[in-house]
Amino acid sequence: MHLTVGYLATPTGDDGIALASALAKTFDANVDVLLVVREELPDGHPGRAQYQDLLVQRGEQWVSQALSKLSADGVTAESTVTVGESFAQSLIDFAQQKSSNLIVVGGARDGFFGRHTIGPVAGALLHSSPIPVALAPRGYAEDPDDVIEGVTAAVPIRANDDNPLPFAITLASAAGLPIRMLSLVSAENFSEASGAREVRQLQVAAVEENLAAAARALPDSPEITALVADGMTLESALKKLNWDDGDLLVVGSSRFAAPQRIFLGSTAARILAGVDIPVIVVPRSE
Repeated sequence: MHLTVGYLATPTGDDGIALASALAKTFDANVDVLLVVREELPDGHPGRAQYQDLLVQRGEQWVSQALSKLSADGVTAESTVTVGESFAQSLIDFAQQKSSNLIVVGGARDGFFGRHTIGPVAGALLHSSPIPVALAPRGYAEDPDDVIEGVTAAVPIRANDDNPLPFAITLASAAGLPIRMLSLVSAENFSEASGAREVRQLQVAAVEENLAAAARALPDSPEITALVADGMTLESALKKLNWDDGDLLVVGSSRFAAPQRIFLGSTAARILAGVDIPVIVVPRSE
């Protein structure tokens, strides 16, 4: 496995490095740390080019700090400082050149501690990347996982929604990790009229049956369990879940995404906002 980490010399960058360390140790991955310096367009000012060179030199100093952190965790990594107009597009281009399996970034710092808040770079990646994106929650570097212990796949309840389960199986199988299939059922799409409760109960039963059928169809290894979280809202369903240290959640893209591209849908965005563990968002399948 190969990881490309988008780094900034900020707490957000530290969160991404901490997640990359846990992933690298779990999946025996090679790591490249990329720092992107914004391109200074020529305007005739004699000091503009020198200023950009200074930023590149500073960037090399900053990224060496990230390498030191990874080295202290026993992870071997290389670093690159590049100049680009777009941080997100530079990350994608670099990751494709390296045939990376994941792009790893931290979240924005203006949200609740331990939760996911999508900043500009992550937002751009989550609406364009052809490579799965791993997101560290805010503050992850302050109490990181040593390794990943289990993978949960958010299996959609609608047949036309993209299913991240195949990716989750491949990922978990690479390290012999257990898989948990999760479906979230809420009453938000039902009216409060008579019969809504019965419809909701029928939906829960149908989801449980679908998950059981999927588990029977999957390989004997790795270990697979299924879970339905039910609530009046998506957020209340999420609150009923218990997350352990080392848990990793995998979610799919919107059905409106182009094939082999990520497009974060509204449900996945609400899941991100409601969990405090690392999340991988997977591009839509072919």
